[in-house]
Amino acid sequence: MAKKYVVAIDQGTTSTRCMVFDAKGLPVCSQQMEHAQIYPKPGWVEHDALEIWSRTQDVIRGALEKGRIAPDEIASIGITNQRETTVVWEKATGKPIYNAIVWQCMRTQDFCGEWQRTPGWQQTASGEGKVKDHTGLLISPYFSGTKIKWILDNVPGARERAAKGEILFGNIDTWVIWNLTGGPNGGVHVTDVSNASRTLLMNIKTLQWDQEMMKFLDVPAAMLPAIKPSSFVYGHTKADGPFGAAIPVAGDLGDQQAALFGQACFGKGDAKNTYGTGSFLLLNIGEDPVLSKNGLLTTAGYSLQEGKCTYALEGSIAITGAAVQWLRDNLRLFDEAPDSEYFARKVEDSGGIYFVPAFSGLYAPYWDMEARGAIVGLTRYIRKEHLIRATLESICYQTRDVVEAMNKDSGVPLAELKVDGGAVKNDLLMQMQADILGTKVVRPEVNETTALGAAYAAGLATGFWKSTDELTDHWAEDRRFDPLLAADKRAERYKGWQKAVTKAKGWID
Repeated sequence: MAKKYVVAIDQGTTSTRCMVFDAKGLPVCSQQMEHAQIYPKPGWVEHDALEIWSRTQDVIRGALEKGRIAPDEIASIGITNQRETTVVWEKATGKPIYNAIVWQCMRTQDFCGEWQRTPGWQQTASGEGKVKDHTGLLISPYFSGTKIKWILDNVPGARERAAKGEILFGNIDTWVIWNLTGGPNGGVHVTDVSNASRTLLMNIKTLQWDQEMMKFLDVPAAMLPAIKPSSFVYGHTKADGPFGAAIPVAGDLGDQQAALFGQACFGKGDAKNTYGTGSFLLLNIGEDPVLSKNGLLTTAGYSLQEGKCTYALEGSIAITGAAVQWLRDNLRLFDEAPDSEYFARKVEDSGGIYFVPAFSGLYAPYWDMEARGAIVGLTRYIRKEHLIRATLESICYQTRDVVEAMNKDSGVPLAELKVDGGAVKNDLLMQMQADILGTKVVRPEVNETTALGAAYAAGLATGFWKSTDELTDHWAEDRRFDPLLAADKRAERYKGWQKAVTKAKGWID
């Protein structure tokens, strides 16, 4: 039977989804399920990796049944995933030795503080230092390396077993691929450059595991997956698995790099911003891993062949959509996240207040893990609608912080910003983003670009699509938002935001 489809598994922070795409890159059907968020202590966040694998199997079966997709119609499968989230499991049984430690988790903050002051490893306030030189990253609890170290240090016997190769590490992409390709019965232990570049363990220039970083964090080579291109046939699914047939698993991209790929940002200078739990702005910088001097990360964007990579500058924002969820779940200001637009439109502005949602510190470009959330400028005039609008504005201001840093690093002002993620359906948010940036904001017809990017990578590896030029032809604009706010008002409001950020920074002594 002729191959008609490519399947993407999108394993995110709060849910897992399976999407099926046709030859034009259009979604055919999908299935999605949430999984539990585990908070053992303040600032700690975990997931049950076995629950994630169970949900993954459920959504695969659900999507194929919904779309009446036969296994022999599927050309290949791509994986995209929440990055940095760390799983360590037994090779022989597939049982995790500890819950997955989520990218948002702050449990290694004290260790990172000590590391930043360690002779030979000191990190300056702007992030300069040996870690950036080796990995393109910063010393931060955000990345996988310190999470692996924590598990090895705190689970009895784990370090000895890791050295023997009895336990394996993977980000969620590695965990899903290992299980899809057989798990304890011959599962492929692999990752791609985009995910490996988020571990603090990959050398950003050589695209291989870095011996000095591994030695410092005391992570044995025996537990690390092989690093491969993002578009590559890693292995095949098993007949007794959720697909019911042997299908190539051929694409692997961390979620933000997958969105860059799905947005067809293949040219140097192309940029996208994804609005999810957090927001992540990536700028394609070509094949030279330029290091940021303004608080951004240098990350592997994607790789289409062994030994080669397209790099990106990234601004990672921890809390954007999660702030809207906080209004819904903790303060109960509305019933559904999309209701935020309805209430925000009831007021002309935020009434002079600013909300800095630094629930787990501030990421790019500040990298202040001691910052905490703050609402400033409150008066008795303020109603819930003002707070809701200020929350949406905080998403836009944090994005501008990153764009300002990106403009300084690149030397070229951003001409336009491609946007994706669940929140871009909010027209008011997108208009505010254009107003606060003073830059055109462009929304694509296919908004689910993270899953699409994973599908594209898998389809390229198996010849379902022939080239990135073909993928570029698929991209289509849904709507363009032009800035309408006067430049003087934009500057005045952004100045107020910067003042609010100073109130949130360094909250913990």
